[in-house]
Amino acid sequence: MIRESNPESACGELTLVAGAPANGGSCVAHHDGRVVFVRYALPGERVRVRVTADRGSYWHAEVVEVIEPSADRTASLCPIAGADGAGCCDLAFAVPAAARVLKAQVVANQLERLGGHSWSGPDGGAESLSEAGPTGWRTRIRLEVGADRRPGFHRYHSDELVTDLRCAQLPSGMVDGLGEGDWPPGAQLHVALDDNDARHVVRSVRQGKRTTSKVLEGDYYAMQRVGRRSWRVPVTAFWQAHRDAAGVYSRLVVDWAQPGAGMTAWDLYGGAGVFAAALGEAVGESGRVLTVDTSRAASRAAQAALADLPQVNVMTDSVRRALTGQRVSADVAVLDPPRSGAGRDVIDLLAAAGVPRVVHIGCEAASFARDVGLYRAHGYTVEEIRVFDAFPLTHHTECVALLTRKI
Repeated sequence: MIRESNPESACGELTLVAGAPANGGSCVAHHDGRVVFVRYALPGERVRVRVTADRGSYWHAEVVEVIEPSADRTASLCPIAGADGAGCCDLAFAVPAAARVLKAQVVANQLERLGGHSWSGPDGGAESLSEAGPTGWRTRIRLEVGADRRPGFHRYHSDELVTDLRCAQLPSGMVDGLGEGDWPPGAQLHVALDDNDARHVVRSVRQGKRTTSKVLEGDYYAMQRVGRRSWRVPVTAFWQAHRDAAGVYSRLVVDWAQPGAGMTAWDLYGGAGVFAAALGEAVGESGRVLTVDTSRAASRAAQAALADLPQVNVMTDSVRRALTGQRVSADVAVLDPPRSGAGRDVIDLLAAAGVPRVVHIGCEAASFARDVGLYRAHGYTVEEIRVFDAFPLTHHTECVALLTRKI
C-alpha cells in the first residue's frame, strides 16, 4: 500500500479550496505556500481533506467532506468508487459533461507546459466515443484475487482489494457469479465480452517464472470486429476496453493518414493490427505496411486476421529495433505507444527517416504532450488534435495528433 499519511508531518486533515484540474485526476490546492493535489474534488469547491502522502515540496490528499459543492457535482455514478472505495471510477462524482471539459483542460495544460503547443479544444471538452452514456462501456477487465480467495478491484495506488464488483464501467452481467467463487489467492480473472455478445473467463496463476491459464467459461479467444474484419484475440491480451474505441480510432487513422495505392505505412505499437488492416486495404498490393509490436500474442492475432493482405508484414520486436533496421522510409507512420509514450529514441528515428506524416495516439496526457514537443523540436507541425473521453467516469483520455513535416 502506497498511502503515507502522517498527521504530524502532513497536518492530517485540512480545509482547502480546490483549484484547477491537474493531470492524474486531482485538483490543485494550496496550504501555507505548499501545493496540495486533492483527489475527489472539483474546481472551486471548499472541502475538508485527509493528507495521504507527504512528498516534501507537495502533498497528496483526498476529500473526506464537501463543504461547498460545485454545481458540477452529482451523486456518484459508481457505487464502489471514492476515497474509501475502489480506484476504478475516480470522476464518478462529476456531471459527465463537466468531466469531459475538465479532461480537455488537463490535456491543454500538458500540451502547453510539456509540448510547447497551444490547444484549446472544443467547447464541449473531450469527445464522447458513443451516445450510449458514461456507464456500461467496458468489455475487458482483470480482477485480482486476494488472500480471502475473493476477486476484487484495487483501491487507488494500493494492494488492498474492494470485493464489491458493481463497478459502473461494467455492462450488466459481466461479472455475474465471479464474486462468489473460491479462487486461488494471487490468481487473476480475465473477463471479456466479445462482439458476439459472448462472455469469456480465463483464470491465470503465476507459479515462479511460469504463468498457467485455464478457461473457465467461453473460449481463450474472444471474437472482435472492426468494420467487416474479425480478430480472435486472447482474453489475456490487449484490446481496446471501450466497445466503440477500435472502430472510431481506425476510421480516424485512415482519414488522417491519407494512405493511397502504392504507399508505404508503418504501424508502430500495432497490437493485433487494427490500424494495419485499414492501412493495408488502402495501399493495396502495390503498397507496403509494416506493423510492429513486442507482444507475441498480438502478433499471432494480427497474422491470422490479416492473412489475406500480403502487403502487410507483421513483426514481433521493439519499435526502436524495427525502425533501426528499416532501409526505406515510410510515407506515413501511425503510433499507439503504451502510457509512457514513444519517447525520444523512437521519435528521433522517425524524424531521421524523413517520415512526412505522423498520426500519434496517446492514452496519458503528460506522455502525449512530451511526445508532441519532441516532434515539434524536429520541425513537425501539429495539424490537428482530438481528445476522446474513451474511459468515462475516470480521469483518463485518449489523445490523437496529426503531425506533418515538409521533407
